[in-house]
This record gives sequence, C-alpha cells and structure tokens, in this order.
Amino acid sequence: MKDLMQCTAFATADEYHLGNLCLDLTSCGYVEITTLPRDAANVLVIGTENSAKEYDPGMIFFFKEGSVVFWNVEEKTMKNIMQVLEKHEIQPYEIALVHWENEEINYRRGEGQSKLHRGEILINSELDADEVTLEKFAFSNALCLSDTKIKKEGIRNYLVRISLFTYLLFFRHRINLSSDLLITPDFYWDREHLEQLYDKTCQFLSINRRVKVVNEKLQHCTELTDLMRNHLSEKHALRLEWMIVILITIEVSLM
Repeated sequence: MKDLMQCTAFATADEYHLGNLCLDLTSCGYVEITTLPRDAANVLVIGTENSAKEYDPGMIFFFKEGSVVFWNVEEKTMKNIMQVLEKHEIQPYEIALVHWENEEINYRRGEGQSKLHRGEILINSELDADEVTLEKFAFSNALCLSDTKIKKEGIRNYLVRISLFTYLLFFRHRINLSSDLLITPDFYWDREHLEQLYDKTCQFLSINRRVKVVNEKLQHCTELTDLMRNHLSEKHALRLEWMIVILITIEVSLM
C-alpha cells in the first residue's frame, strides 16, 4: 500500500547522553517534542520535517538505554542523525551489528483504534499530535526491547572478556532484574490503552521467548566459565606441586 510508512529501531550503545544529544540536534535544526508526561522518563523525542512520506510527520525517539526509533524519517536524514548520535554514545556497539540486527515494522494512519495487527501498526488518524506522540512512544518502547537490545554485544563482549566472571553476573542481572524486558513499566499502569499497545507489540516481537533464549545462552556461558575456572585451578595446583618438588630437589642437592 502506498500509504504505508516505516518504523525502524536500532540499538547502538549501552547508553546515551540525552542532554548533550538534545543540544546537538536542536543546534542542527531539529525540534524537541516536549509533550510526553513527566513520568515518561529517560527518553528524548525529536521531530523533523524531512519525512519519508507525506502522510505523517517524521519523529525520532531516543531512549537513554541506548536505543533509537525512527518513524517515517527519510534515509538521508536518518544517516545524518545516526552520525550525530555517535558522539553521545556510551560503550557503542559495532556498526555492522547495529545495522544487521535492527527491527523494522510498517505502519499507517487510518480510521479506527490504534493497534498492531498482522505485523502492521495502525495509528488512529483522528488523534491529535500529542496523543499520536504518546502512542508512538508506547510502540517504540516495546520495539526497543526486542533483540536489538538483548542480543547485541552483551554475550559477545562476555566471550571476549570471559575471565571477568563478575561481568556475566552483571549482564544476567541487567536482563532479568534491572530492565523492562520481563515486566511492564510503571508508566503504563494507569494508562490501560497504552499498556495494551505496549503488551501487544511485546507479544508480536516474542520478547519473553527471546529473553529465555538469552538466559539459556548465558547458562551455557556460566557452565563454560566453571569448567575453565576448575581447569585453571587444577593447573595452578599442579604448578605449585611441581614447584615444591623442584624446591625439595634443590634443597636435597645442596645438603
């Protein structure tokens, strides 16, 4: 359909400096959208006139946890914003992974209640601008919990730094306890309609299944770490035994 537009989510880093990013983007001519409620924390919303299609204004959501979601933004503008974003990333991911593991979903404006149906988002065309921003926030929030965020460099970095056992524990804690991957954020508790949009999108993206897969991989890494630690301990003990034997041999030879 010609009125279909695209929503694209990327996870590019562990975290963003949202304050500095906002100053940088507004100095480039982009406009900050400040209509979200105060309890929608840790997110920066930017509007752009460079829309990919005329049916809806371009909009970008930057989440402090290192994810960005583009709504109907032309490709050239998207690339420019990603370049600006690079200067405000904490622990950035490899560019190849960022573009390989993004999430894309089509959406359109139309009649009827906003919903996610058969892999396509419908935004009610009768909503005012502030209501549209709020609903796009709910969809974006869920999109950022997909494998763009839980598959990236966490396990890869762990494998690179596998001797740092505490890093594995930290990563498991981050996925299962300190993130929104397994629970619905407090923001939605008194906003039933937005909670439905958020939950429906999470179900479509199979967030719970993906978390389960990551946990299984982390369990395998834990077992591998235990094997390596046991091997190193045995190797260290054997080295000590040989050192004792050599010292005794030297002492006997000097008697």
